[in-house]
Amino acid sequence: MANFGPKDIKKLRETTSAGMMDCKNALKETDGDFDAAIAWLREKGLGAAAKKASKVAAEGVVSVQVAADKAVIVEINSQTDFVAQNDVFKAVVSEITEHAFNNNLADADAINASEISGQAFSEYLSLKIASIGENLVVRRAGMVVAENDTVAVNGYVHANSQVAVLLSADCEDAQTAKKVSAELKNVAMHAAAMSPSTLSYKDFDAQFVADETAGRIEKVKKDNEELVRLGKPLKNVPAYVSMSQLTEEVLATAKSAIEAELAAEGKPEQIWDRIVPGKLERYISDNTLLDQELALLDQKYVMDDSVTVAEHIAKVSGGKAQITKLIRLEVGEGIEVEEEDFAAEVAKQMA
Repeated sequence: MANFGPKDIKKLRETTSAGMMDCKNALKETDGDFDAAIAWLREKGLGAAAKKASKVAAEGVVSVQVAADKAVIVEINSQTDFVAQNDVFKAVVSEITEHAFNNNLADADAINASEISGQAFSEYLSLKIASIGENLVVRRAGMVVAENDTVAVNGYVHANSQVAVLLSADCEDAQTAKKVSAELKNVAMHAAAMSPSTLSYKDFDAQFVADETAGRIEKVKKDNEELVRLGKPLKNVPAYVSMSQLTEEVLATAKSAIEAELAAEGKPEQIWDRIVPGKLERYISDNTLLDQELALLDQKYVMDDSVTVAEHIAKVSGGKAQITKLIRLEVGEGIEVEEEDFAAEVAKQMA
């Protein structure tokens, strides 16, 4: 005679989110022992999760949690966008993000190695995989911390939860930090839209810059071919693509060329000092295309393209703040998803 009834099955299902028949079988196998039934389902769930774990999880969301003294960002992947929009999945994302925030877990390895709700995180996640029915992966995470009141932190997650950004800035005093903190959200929105991969051109590897130079110069030449066809003004073809290449010698040579051009145009030498700085600034802009594309501080600020992001923060803070950390995550970037033959997949499932 069974030592359980429909109410026990219902309670077990509500507790574990497992299927009705799985709950019935669990209670049957454990002679109605509720805790043993949970353990039985956990074992079954782990098996199901292991099978699902072979599936590539390239969809999902990026989540952030921000306070005055710290902020965390977490990318959690699922297999399909459909599940990523599911309320159960969203609840899991919220729980994991809060867990990372409360326990100062600064990266995905720390999260995956942690304990949550009294159990190993891997076990927790496996149960969620079994419940949701898709592989889930905590792929990346990061944290920015204000170690004192002169550090400003903030973040932004785009409305579709596919892109999020965290920033921190070192400031000269607490009042400046408070002011800059609010502005960092706007800069984070800029970073979400403009996709910088690093903070400054100083972060670029010399070989990376060298490898990027020829192709980017060639792109300007190609653009000019189209501008000629359209009868529009041409772009200046650069010789370089990053400020890291513009040595003092290079800039001195550029200045001399500008002065020679002014002399050839018959411009009086006494007014050169009013013309040369602007032309030299244009030369630098033309020859730092890589920085403007990939380095946050060197990008033109989208809300005021007359200044770079670095110049904007300097203006807002009166020269008393500098952005020192950028973390930008976009769901699935860098993941290779194998294209599947849908008909073959269906046939395989029916075999």
